[in-house]
Amino acid sequence: MAAVTKSGLDKNNKYDRQLRLWGDHGQSALESARVCLINATATGTEILKNLILPGIGSFTIVDEHKVQGEDVGNNFFLSKESIGSSRARTATELLSELNEDVSGDFIEESPSNLIENNLDFFASFTIVIATNMHEKSLLLLGELLWNLHVPLLICRCYGFIGYIRLVVKEHNVIESHPDSTHEDLRLDRPIPAFVTLCDSLDMSSMNKKDHSHTPWLIVLYKYLQQWKDSHGGQLPKIYKEKSQLKELIRNGVLKNKDGVPEDEENFDEAVRNVNTALHPTSVPSDVQKLFQDPLCLNLTSESRPFWILTRAVKDFVEHEGQGALPVRGTIPDMTSDSERYIRLQSVYRDQAARDIAAVTRRVHTLLQELGQDEPLLGCNQFKTSSLLHSNPCSISEKDIKTFCRNSAFLRVIRCRSLKEEYNPETANLTLIGQHLEDEDGDDVVFYTLLRSVDKFYEKYNHYPGYYTQQVESDITELKACLSKLLQDWSISSTVKDDYIHEMCRYGASELHTISAYIGGVAAQEAIKMVTSQFLPINNTYIYNAMKQSSTTLDL
Repeated sequence: MAAVTKSGLDKNNKYDRQLRLWGDHGQSALESARVCLINATATGTEILKNLILPGIGSFTIVDEHKVQGEDVGNNFFLSKESIGSSRARTATELLSELNEDVSGDFIEESPSNLIENNLDFFASFTIVIATNMHEKSLLLLGELLWNLHVPLLICRCYGFIGYIRLVVKEHNVIESHPDSTHEDLRLDRPIPAFVTLCDSLDMSSMNKKDHSHTPWLIVLYKYLQQWKDSHGGQLPKIYKEKSQLKELIRNGVLKNKDGVPEDEENFDEAVRNVNTALHPTSVPSDVQKLFQDPLCLNLTSESRPFWILTRAVKDFVEHEGQGALPVRGTIPDMTSDSERYIRLQSVYRDQAARDIAAVTRRVHTLLQELGQDEPLLGCNQFKTSSLLHSNPCSISEKDIKTFCRNSAFLRVIRCRSLKEEYNPETANLTLIGQHLEDEDGDDVVFYTLLRSVDKFYEKYNHYPGYYTQQVESDITELKACLSKLLQDWSISSTVKDDYIHEMCRYGASELHTISAYIGGVAAQEAIKMVTSQFLPINNTYIYNAMKQSSTTLDL
């Protein structure tokens, strides 16, 4: 029976488009997520809007401020009638109307008070999103969440500039969904059952119908063997050799009684796929790095399931896999009759099942060595996010299956902490200096300017240009703050006065159009973190609306 939402809608219908992106297990992780938003600014409510609509489990807004006139001017989730009332309460009420399957709550308290008086408050959240926080409070929050292993997403809109910073000690990605990847066909080291299937088919004795509906993968294998027989058993490697193989395949097309080649689409597909299908079977360099990671090599009873599974796959590669990862178990669509396509598909699926079984045995062995006598008991419900927790019992058979199928795409994201970023001795100042040397002006200059306006606020208790009558004097003071910051960083580059004037002209304004854009980008990054699918930013994203440009940097 299909799951039904509170509104009575079938979840498959309500969330159809997003289910195609991250699947049932991704949606399940999203519906279990608890999101905390600090400050219901225009940017903050836009982010929440884009998380509530796809169905997060719950959200909590932490905001001590009252609604002011400037809030109503740029925030669609605040009204003129709400001026003077709690910003957290008003935003929560209106945002909750977007999706009745999502529960909302609010706390009218400053984040600083929560950090000082209730350390456990933030530990229960899946992710914390902070908007428009001052530097001192932000650093306190960043250190707390870093130690709790709770991801922090910092978002800010300042005039025409958008800023996002992801802070997480370690984030494991199982389904990274790369934009382009080769099919796992292994023609360079064919599966024994695949060889048996190909050898059982004699294309020279087939009629026209069977010949033109033989899967291109089998056609390519057949002619590849002919090539190897005449080239010392070697696979074609260079362009010239692959072109010769393609010509060999073209010559295999049946001809009619007049000697004209028949129209056989499966042979055309075989020719088109020569380059990609002959991609060597190997362990990607990113995955090799994970195999050599200390967390993979030195497992403990506190090891996350991700690392236990990574170690199990590593051991599989070194033994049963003979240097190769578990077979993915899928084949592309191709011209074929149903009977032979199903047989071909079964070959790869069966081999994938055998590889998964081998990895499962290794997982059992590792968990027993770590003191888990019944490692998979009670672990029937699959959630990708469970692989992030330090509970080996959260590894289910479905987890192992998904992990094996995506073993070539595993990734680990490790960000620099805020404490490291704000410490000149550990910050990536070399990269900042290189970008500031760009004469045409690089978007990284706005990172430097945002840090400068924070220093300005710390000194004067208001942002430069906030008061119209002080703009001219603020320009001078901001320039001094910037010079002091660059001096502390030991960076000799200078920033054009035009940029400083522009930051003062902004006056820390939060434009709704910029907030809407950053709200979409930030929500997308939050969903990546919650579902453990797709690669998030690493670790700073800067958007320049004046040039419609953006950049991502490991600052």
